[in-house]
Amino acid sequence: MHRQTEQTMEQARQLGWLEQHLLNDFQHGLPLVSRPFKQVADKLGTTEDVVLETLTALQEQGFISRVGAVFRANSIGASTLAAMAVPEDRLEEVAQRVNGYTQVNHNYQRDHHFNLWFVVTAEHEETLRKVLDDIEQHTGIPVLYLPMLEDYHIDLGFELQFTAGN
Repeated sequence: MHRQTEQTMEQARQLGWLEQHLLNDFQHGLPLVSRPFKQVADKLGTTEDVVLETLTALQEQGFISRVGAVFRANSIGASTLAAMAVPEDRLEEVAQRVNGYTQVNHNYQRDHHFNLWFVVTAEHEETLRKVLDDIEQHTGIPVLYLPMLEDYHIDLGFELQFTAGN
C-alpha cells in the first residue's frame, strides 16, 4: 500500500490543469441538474465527454474511488465504520477483498492493532450485517463493528496542493 501511495504522489505531480480543477473545484456543490458533468464542462471550458473521460481515467489511476452524492449517515439505509486486525502479510489481499464489496465506500490502513478500517453502507441493517459476516467468513478475521452513536459533521473536502508548473 505504501509503494502505491508513493506512485500516486508522483502521478499527482504530473496532473494537468483539467485534472487539478476536477479534483479541487468540485469536491462540494456538484450541480444538482440532469447533466451535472455538462455544467462542470461548461465552467471549465471543455466538453461533457472530456470531463467524463477524465474522471474515468482518474478513477482508474486511483486518484478517486467514486463521484456521487454523500448522504448523512443512516438517513437512507444503514452504515457503519468497521475495523480489522489484519496480519501484515495479508493486508493487500484482505483490503482487495473488502474493496470488492459494492457496499464498502472506502478502506484505509492505520498504524494500530486494528490496521484496516472501512465504511460499509447498505439498504438495510440486515444487509449490512450480512456483508460484515461475509467478510469475516471469507477472510477468517473478525470484523469490529463500530456503529455511529452520535452524529458529527466532518467536511471531507480538502484543498489539493500541486507543484509549480502544473
